[in-house]
Amino acid sequence: NGGSTGLVVSGGNMSTVLIPVVDRQPMIAHATRLDWGRAKCVDYLKDLLKVKYPGLLTTGKVTDVQVEDLIQRHCHVSLDYDRETVQMLDWTGLEERDHVVQLPYQEKEIVQKSEEELRRAEEKRREGGRRLQEQAAKMRLEKLIRKEEELSYFKDLQVRVLAAPTKKAARDILDGDDDIKDEAFLDRKIKEMEKSIRKQRNKDVGDVEEPEGPAEPPSYPLLDIPDEELSEDSLKTKRAQRLLKANHDARLRAKAEKAAEATRQAELQRLNDDRRALDLPAWIADHRAQRAATLQKIRDRERLRADLGNRKSHAAQQRMKTLTSLAADTVPGRKRRRGKDDDEDFGDDAEAWNVYRDITYGKEDDDDGENEDEELASQLKAVEARLLEFDPEFGEQSTQEAQKDWTKSLVHAFSRGPWPFDPESAREGAQLHLNVERIRVPEVIFQPSIAGVDQAGIVEIAQGILGDRLAGHPARGGVAGDVFLTGGYSLFENFDRRFESELRAVLPVDLELRVRRAKDPLLDAWRGAASWAQSVEGRQAFISRAEWMEKGGEYLKEHSCGNGMG
Repeated sequence: NGGSTGLVVSGGNMSTVLIPVVDRQPMIAHATRLDWGRAKCVDYLKDLLKVKYPGLLTTGKVTDVQVEDLIQRHCHVSLDYDRETVQMLDWTGLEERDHVVQLPYQEKEIVQKSEEELRRAEEKRREGGRRLQEQAAKMRLEKLIRKEEELSYFKDLQVRVLAAPTKKAARDILDGDDDIKDEAFLDRKIKEMEKSIRKQRNKDVGDVEEPEGPAEPPSYPLLDIPDEELSEDSLKTKRAQRLLKANHDARLRAKAEKAAEATRQAELQRLNDDRRALDLPAWIADHRAQRAATLQKIRDRERLRADLGNRKSHAAQQRMKTLTSLAADTVPGRKRRRGKDDDEDFGDDAEAWNVYRDITYGKEDDDDGENEDEELASQLKAVEARLLEFDPEFGEQSTQEAQKDWTKSLVHAFSRGPWPFDPESAREGAQLHLNVERIRVPEVIFQPSIAGVDQAGIVEIAQGILGDRLAGHPARGGVAGDVFLTGGYSLFENFDRRFESELRAVLPVDLELRVRRAKDPLLDAWRGAASWAQSVEGRQAFISRAEWMEKGGEYLKEHSCGNGMG
């Protein structure tokens, strides 16, 4: 390329080498190598995409040659990396900055149905859903009635314990029931059952609209007649009337409890308003803490669901241990009360309920898990509504719903660009979105630390050569006056401009700097070696057959392009 004195910056396939040259003689003692080249860019981009799209690159859909092609087509050196990184995922102009690469995919075959078939399927689905709802409502009502009977039994037991003349007599009464350990346990069990029954009443029968106007009390005449006086058909009717009466009584109790709960909530609201009026900053801080705690619970539940899907996770292993211990657990001598099954009261015992939740958490049919999810979501919305009204620093964009909006999600912009994503689409699931990676991969040669390389960048290396090692050298100005870029790495767009601007900023102002690029950076090294081999020096550096026969295969000749052998 017509140069004789300068600084060669060769960005090769495996490494980048900086060699000062004076009068065509390389100063090997001052040469420096950076362990980063185009081949390592391929590995680095693959690692970034594996983290960004787990599992997509492990299927063998993308080869190293294709990744190299992605680098060549889409990557460039940023003139201001920090600023461009911040602005890369801005929604304005993201369509141009986000490059979509479509991988091979196979769409799922969808069977087209006629309108009549779709209508029949929809009717069948609705009818099935209606029947399931009716069955579920009946089962919940029967379960509620059994719970109320259990609660009545334990309350009666509590009354008898309190009425016992001595502690020994009270213990004898408690010893008659294997489920009850002591009076404190009995009191705690009654409170838990009352809470569970009240919650189930409000959910199942508390929202039923009452008919307008005075309603006549229902009549159940067969309930007062002994069974032996009734025919078989009358007995069936009596059982139906007993269920209807229990349902009616449960609704009346739910209505009364609902009114009491409304009164309690009104009082809590009044106290909350008073506290807010007295100390608004403390009220805001308290509600922000409530919101953070609720969000943490939601995240914990989502994390647990994800962990249960991985059989190697700690949560899944603990669940398996629980199942194993339950399979081997037998409790002999347990009394059965009033003809009940052994598992009929499962759920009334707090410890058994915790075990049940441990082994069923994350299942789709886990109604209690869904109820807790709905309750947490309701609490979060209520707290955020109050913060929106009274906290001036809490806006709509701060709500959880707004943060889940993909149009406001930085993660979505990073992984899916400015377009919506359908997880069911095979085409969209086989897409790579290159945005930040387009400037991050070539940036490593300037900042090796972002890829975990513990070396200085090429600008710092060049500064060390020109500013320190050649300080006082008579050819220093000539070396700085012809900084020669070659190798495939120099083909990145803006590479020469970025290198020149940053190197000029760190060199002395009186040192003239000129940067140029090779005419053919990819083949420049080969052409240079071929030209040298045809020169007189090159021909003299080769070992003839006679010299090899005389001096052996270990004999080497020194030349200007080789390492010194002093």
